[in-house]
Amino acid sequence: MSITHDLSIIHLVMQASLLVKLVMGLLALLSLMSWYWIFRKWFQISSAQSKANRFERDFWSGGDLDLMYQAAAGGRFRSGGMERIFEAGYREFTKLRGKSHDHAATIDGSRRAMRATYQREVDDLDSHLAFLASVGSVSPYIGLLGTVWGIMNAFRGLSNVGAATLAQVAPGIAEALIATAIGLFAAIPAVVAYNRFAHDIDRLGIRFESFMEEFSNILQRNLR
Repeated sequence: MSITHDLSIIHLVMQASLLVKLVMGLLALLSLMSWYWIFRKWFQISSAQSKANRFERDFWSGGDLDLMYQAAAGGRFRSGGMERIFEAGYREFTKLRGKSHDHAATIDGSRRAMRATYQREVDDLDSHLAFLASVGSVSPYIGLLGTVWGIMNAFRGLSNVGAATLAQVAPGIAEALIATAIGLFAAIPAVVAYNRFAHDIDRLGIRFESFMEEFSNILQRNLR
């Protein structure tokens, strides 16, 4: 069997020790799970952004608030985060407007309803981002554990050889370094995705908060 064949990745993985194989399997599982959530969060955030753009365009076009509220309440499961914030605020506003003559209490109640919905929307967008952060921070160390263990086994095997050559050292070292490579392969996409998603969610959160303030001002003018 040739040296080139011995140093192929598949052969090295198959010849790795049990602990190194377990490390590689764990890293492969973490990588698959992180990619699953990367695509899930990408679609979720992209959908939230497009729905926010659509709702802002409709809202600031000067439509009737009652009609917009009915449309938002009727399409609850298809509406976006900003639309649900509007729905919660306007629903509370209409309830309190007929029961209380205290304009400040009416606006405060509407703001509290919008704030509660805002928190739920942001929490939903933030869900599973911590997993991506954990994969990005822990995977290199897990891979390093496999690398250290593999190198230890390689040198222990050389202790029984009288004259060590590069051909004898290379397979063990290469086998060990594969674990580090898999760890980096799992960590890098997770870190990049986490940073990108966190930035996008922060921007969406700012848009939601700005809308709540602007909508509160509109409700206050309607009361006056």
